[in-house]
Amino acid sequence: MDKKTEEFYIRLREELSNTSEWPSEYLYKFIVPTSPKKIEEIENAFDNIGAVIQTKQSKNAKYTSVSINVMMESPELVVEKYIELSSIEGIISL
Repeated sequence: MDKKTEEFYIRLREELSNTSEWPSEYLYKFIVPTSPKKIEEIENAFDNIGAVIQTKQSKNAKYTSVSINVMMESPELVVEKYIELSSIEGIISL
């Protein structure tokens, strides 16, 4: 992980700690090139933890947005999930 990305996750962790009480509901938003495999990878990362997942394709179906609403125990776990999913090729976190 490069220094800029690491600093981003440190700031995110601090901001989440300061603005929410934990455990808390958290909304992840991702955009990926439309691919059933990539969407399934994201969905599997949230399997069995009570996540509500919604997907929506772009107008030209080239990209799919994936929104995940899930109860997370701590800011650390929120950041860990972002890091885990960052290995998916073409994923963009919003």
